This record gives sequence, structure tokens and C-alpha cells, in this order.
Amino acid sequence: MPPEALQRTWAAYSPYYPTAHYESPPDDCVITQVNLLQRHGARYPTGGQTTRIQAPLQKLRGVRTYANASFDFLRYFEWDLGVSDMISLGIQQTFESGIEHYTRYRHLFSSGHLPFVRASGSRRVIKSAAIWADGISYASNDMYHPETSVILPEANNTLDDSMCPDAHSLNKVPKTWRDAFAPTIAARFNEAAPGADLNAKDIVNLMPLCAFETLFHRATSPFCNLFTFEESEAHEYYDDLSRYYKTGCVPGNPLGPIQGVGYVNELLARLTSKPVQDHTQTNSTLDSSPDTFPLNRTFYADFSHDNQMVAIYSALGLFQRVDGRAPSAEEMNPGRRWRISRMTPFSARMVVEKLTCDGRSDEQREYVRILVNDAVQPLTFCGAGADGVCALDDFVESQAYARGNGNGDWAKCFESD
Repeated sequence: MPPEALQRTWAAYSPYYPTAHYESPPDDCVITQVNLLQRHGARYPTGGQTTRIQAPLQKLRGVRTYANASFDFLRYFEWDLGVSDMISLGIQQTFESGIEHYTRYRHLFSSGHLPFVRASGSRRVIKSAAIWADGISYASNDMYHPETSVILPEANNTLDDSMCPDAHSLNKVPKTWRDAFAPTIAARFNEAAPGADLNAKDIVNLMPLCAFETLFHRATSPFCNLFTFEESEAHEYYDDLSRYYKTGCVPGNPLGPIQGVGYVNELLARLTSKPVQDHTQTNSTLDSSPDTFPLNRTFYADFSHDNQMVAIYSALGLFQRVDGRAPSAEEMNPGRRWRISRMTPFSARMVVEKLTCDGRSDEQREYVRILVNDAVQPLTFCGAGADGVCALDDFVESQAYARGNGNGDWAKCFESD
């Protein structure tokens, strides 16, 4: 496998890694509930990605003679990737996630309080939920084995970003950045492979093959060696911008955060043990039944996709720039917070811990903190200090956008109907 620094330039196709060492809550606090939101494990490229990757690949393989020996492997290259399904690394990391969560939160498990598990309705997401449960079973010596209680259909699904038909990826800024860094690479490729006639779009479509090949074979793909580390960093920023302007926070995509509102309102219901109040993408039939949306569990686990997780982060107010500005197509900030490899790599996870804390306030005893890939998030919007802990009431109050059903944004999802 290549160095971790390179793997972390693969943005949404980076394998899971914790971005910080997990820190237990402050000594005066006890975890009483966990809400886990996890992305499916590492997979093959989707059908659409396969088509986009193979187009420039065919151009390269159609060349008779390569002027650079680094390209000679293409003469014998055979495509052996599947489509969309999880690969062995994804299965392994998902299983390890189950072990980790049981080990960390075992005090929340009992025969009467197994995790309540939901999954969005795609095959890799359903499989991820089942494998995570296998990890729980293994870690508990087969004492506990959660079942997936709800598989959400395509309609009214808070775990998929398919509910806002007028929400489109805004491509102007990502394309501007693409056209700043990729033409130089295309020119080098065309010199090495005379007649290939690759353009900037071909380059950004081809580059993820380094990640997909490497993760499947668990060995560095020869495609990785065709690009410098700096070029991989530039492509990472292209992916960061693409996600920001797809389901990211305002001012990225005005209809990005609204796609995460339904899940946030479900989260608030669980944290407060009150019925779901939502008029966006929640399934009211499922969410009104204690069988399909119980409010008395100590551990909830939901399995989803990266674009939807970005929308949920955005609705919550996570990963915002302090100055409120959008990432620029003119320059790449190496210290940026909006970095998809740290937000939604394969098997990414957001954990919302509900806490009971003594001695902090005469009026407040219930608190929350949020971790993304083990990094405690700075919940300054609800008054959290350095420990990331804020009062539950203040957290609920801070989620005015979700509680207001997006303040009119939900209706904008259907204006073209």
C-alpha cells in the first residue's frame, strides 16, 4: 500500500482512518446514549464512475507506442474491478468498526437494549450494517447480535440524498480549479502517449483509478505512479470543492443543507425522547411507530452514503469556515477544515454522544458532544468549550434551521415541478 499521506489525497475514496485519538468525555460526565451515523465500507467504482474512468483509459490503451516507459504497463493491463459492491477492505474496516463501538460503549449494551440499526436501501449499505453487527457479535463473544430493523426505501429516506430534485451539483468553481491544474497533466500524458488526446476532464476522471485499484488489490496501483504527490493533492482539492458545491453548506450549494434536515430532526427526537417533528424527507409512517423508530434505546446506528453525510454535517453546522466564505478556485488552502478525506472517507462515522454531567449547572444535567472520525467537533454554536460539550437544550436550540424544516428551502426542492 502507498504512504498514508497519498491515501489521504483520495478524498471520498480514502480508506477509513481516525483523524484524532478518541478522548473520553470529561470525568464529571457519563455517556447515556450514542447515535452513530456511518458510511458504507470501501467499494468498487459505481457504474457511472466505471464509465467515466474507462473513457480516458481506452484513449491511453489505444496508443501504439508509448514515449515514456512508465506507461508501458498499459499494454498488458486488464480491468478486474467489479461495480459498486464492497471490497474486502471495506468489509474489514466495517467489521472493525463494530468491534470498536462495542469495546468503547459496552456499558450501553444489554439484552433489552441492543443497538437499533437502520440502513439506506442500497446493497453495499445494507451489507455494511450487517457486517458492523457481526463485529458487535464477535466483540461480545456472541452475547449480542443486533439486527437491521429498518431498511429505508428510496422514497422519504433520511439516509440518502435523493429527495430534493431541484438540488444540482454546482460545477463552476470545481471546473475552474480543474482547468487550472489538470491541463498540464494532460499535456504530459499526451506527450507520453502520442495520439491519446486527453483533456482536463479525462485527467480528473482517470485519477481515482489509483485509489480503486490500490484498495481492491491492497497494493499500489501502477496508475498511482503516473501522478506526482502535488498533482494528487490538487485532485483532492477538486473533490473537496465538488462535494462542497453538491451537498455542502451555504454558500456552497443553497440546497445542500436541506437534504440533511430530516436526519437532524430524527436525531433531536432521539436525544430528547420526543416524537419526530419534521416536514421534509422523513418517513412519517416509520417515524411515528415505536417499532420502526423507538425513542427508548441507548444506541442507534444508521448506515448511509457520503453525499448524505455531507448534507447532514452542513445542516448541523459542522465544518463551517469561521469567516463564512466558500473555498476558492484560485488557491488551495492546505490548512482547510473542509477536507473530505477527514469528513467522509470510506467507513466514515459521526457519533453524537448524549451525556449526563454533574456539577456543571443547577439547571442542566444533560449534554451532548459530536465526534467525526474520533475528532471532537467544536460546537461553539451551542456554547461548547474546549471539551466540545454543550448543554442538550442549547444544542436543540442551535438547530433552528432543522427545527424550522429548512426555513423554506424544502419547498425550493420542488419549484420546477
